[in-house]
Amino acid sequence: MNSVAEKPKHVDPTDFAAAAINQALSRERKIKILSDMVRIRRFEEKAGEYYKGKGGQTFMGGFLHRYDGQESIAVGCASLMGPNDHMITAYRDHAHALAVGMGMNECMAELFGRATGCSKGKGGSMHYFAPDKNYWGGHGIVGGQTPLGAGIAYGLKFKGLTGSCMTFMGDGAVNQGAYHEALNLAGLFDLPVIFVIENNGYSMGTSQCRSSAYKNCLAYRADGYDIVWDLINGWDVYEVRAKMQIAVERAHKECRPTVVEINTYRHYGHSVSDAKAKVYRPEDEIERYKQHFDPINLWKNRLVEESVVTESEYETIDNDAKAEAQSSIEFSLASPFPEFEDITKDVYFEVDEFTAAGRTGRHFFND
Repeated sequence: MNSVAEKPKHVDPTDFAAAAINQALSRERKIKILSDMVRIRRFEEKAGEYYKGKGGQTFMGGFLHRYDGQESIAVGCASLMGPNDHMITAYRDHAHALAVGMGMNECMAELFGRATGCSKGKGGSMHYFAPDKNYWGGHGIVGGQTPLGAGIAYGLKFKGLTGSCMTFMGDGAVNQGAYHEALNLAGLFDLPVIFVIENNGYSMGTSQCRSSAYKNCLAYRADGYDIVWDLINGWDVYEVRAKMQIAVERAHKECRPTVVEINTYRHYGHSVSDAKAKVYRPEDEIERYKQHFDPINLWKNRLVEESVVTESEYETIDNDAKAEAQSSIEFSLASPFPEFEDITKDVYFEVDEFTAAGRTGRHFFND
């Protein structure tokens, strides 16, 4: 078998451009999708630059998992979210955060461990949160977010709300027991959850054929739980939106789960600390995907063909994103670190908010 999982052939983007959800896209929305993707790329580049340190000085602790090459997935999915649609993901969470509307300043400051960060400098790269934007992180335990995503979907159903929870994971997470427990509950209780497998062909540094036993594809496992599944070419924004919209409508109208496997390719290794990224992946393979399957270039070229944007306008979008990323660095460096006393804050909501449960320690029972 090949070292990397087989990908579906690249399809003519006009096939999915005709989908109703894409036909409804205005010129402004198409440009915003492009802008959001470029902003993510420039944010990740700048974060990677400062993670490595400058002038002998280090700025960030913990890990840093970049998303370069996958931007079309986070942005394409986020573009379909309505008021009761939610998103939760694993530790590679910067792109999803920016895609749902979080600002570069709060995201970059969190990487720097500053009090102005989205998690007040306590979470770092793997723990972005924005409940006001229906974004629930940001989880460092592999597969640990999958039952949480099912739980959010359960909450939507319990409250009678028409919505969904897009629950993202990498291809390595599909072998975790928590994921299968979440699939069982989702299928059993009819939960409006969409499990999204972002499959780049490698589980950390192990190719899919050496890490997972599967028939046809990883999403096919959903068959065992009587859950509908689908495959998506992650480089095509139109296809991501068209096929994900079907899953969203299934959640909204039928209150049923879906598993989608989105094929993609990361330009860099598992994390910035991944010293063998060019050992387990051939360099020519990496360059081939960069040259021919970069989602930003593909979307930009598509919009140029449609006369939606010009090369000059794209240059302006790119320069603006670079300037914003640099500005977020300056904001972070100028921001204070958390105070020592802050270590005991934000641990339990009930205690911080002085609720009855927080005062008495009784969370579920009166006696």
